[in-house]
Amino acid sequence: MANGRTSDWDRDAALTTAHILLEIGALNFRPEEPYTLTSGWKSPVYIDCRKIIFFPRARAKICELGVDKIYRHVGYEHIEAVAGGETAGIPFAAWMADRMGTPMSYVRKQPKGFGKNALIEGDVPVGMRTLLVEDLTTDGRSKIRFAQALRDAGAIVHHAFVVFYYGVFPGGLETLTRMEIGLHHLCTWWDVLEVCREKPYFPDHQLAEVRKFLEDPVAWSAARGGLVEKQAG
Repeated sequence: MANGRTSDWDRDAALTTAHILLEIGALNFRPEEPYTLTSGWKSPVYIDCRKIIFFPRARAKICELGVDKIYRHVGYEHIEAVAGGETAGIPFAAWMADRMGTPMSYVRKQPKGFGKNALIEGDVPVGMRTLLVEDLTTDGRSKIRFAQALRDAGAIVHHAFVVFYYGVFPGGLETLTRMEIGLHHLCTWWDVLEVCREKPYFPDHQLAEVRKFLEDPVAWSAARGGLVEKQAG
């Protein structure tokens, strides 16, 4: 896990989340025609966490697990505000803030260009211990930008939460660690592969290729024209 802690609860939460994502069709395998992720990496797998918002029972369970994860690993009274990252993190931040009984804001990718020209919408949680929420992360780069924007505005940010963490790419997590930000997630592609052993969601040859990717994502991406390690920074 990105936050360095494992437990039976964490494993159960990971597998439950993977089951949900597979059931609602949020996970896609396409090794023969790799996806190009926003970060520049080539990947045989792609996740669309936005699909979660359409399924009320799925989203309720995932948000329940997310809040429980924060309570277990951060504390029940430690988080004073929740901030979502534009755009995919906003609904998850709203649902989690509602469950946690905290104020909620969101962070823009760019200032809107008029009014206060601010990056933070809702209200700025100045001096408040704020949880940054997004739907997923590949190499952590967007979390760094959002967290820095919150800090520049006066928030205290030491924790970020995502539903899904790719768990394989080098890069941004080291920067998050240097920024003293812990990344908390529910599941990874490794958890998805474990669930796929129980039920044949995808053909064996696709699962085998995905395993190759997970074991050496840098080489897999570079061989297909994607980002290479020294570019990752």
